[in-house]
Amino acid sequence: MIKLLRVDYRLVHGQVAISWSRHIGADCILVANDEVAKDEMRQSMLRLSKPQGMKLVIKSIEDSIKSIKSGVTEKYNLFIVVNNVQDVERLAKEIPGLNYVNLGVLPANENTKALSKAINVTSEDVETLKKLLAKNIKIDIQQVPTEAITHVDEKLLES
Repeated sequence: MIKLLRVDYRLVHGQVAISWSRHIGADCILVANDEVAKDEMRQSMLRLSKPQGMKLVIKSIEDSIKSIKSGVTEKYNLFIVVNNVQDVERLAKEIPGLNYVNLGVLPANENTKALSKAINVTSEDVETLKKLLAKNIKIDIQQVPTEAITHVDEKLLES
């Protein structure tokens, strides 16, 4: 069962691995990321970040979709982590029932605007988020479980 789909450019780190996993009752973290799925060094670093006793699976977006659709992940309380909103859209197109996204951290750069203190989006991200909202996917910004939730809507995206 998918417990949470989170966007965090850092993927797995203390905040995600411990705070969110405990909060949602996850027993498996699925890192769905094409680049990391091909990078042994980054995979090793992510494995060091996972809590003891937590299963960590790292797959490409396509392989993640196949695993979820096959039912092999049903035995887990699954926490899916991606590092961008375009990957959320790819997952949502293929996996029925993905109807909630938590935006955790997206970094600022010269091409982004801030939606919150931790979420910075490009114009492409805004368009993707609008598409997700149009599909009735609820999107919230919440860095840590104890932080107040900011709901993402068209008005916030236009500001």
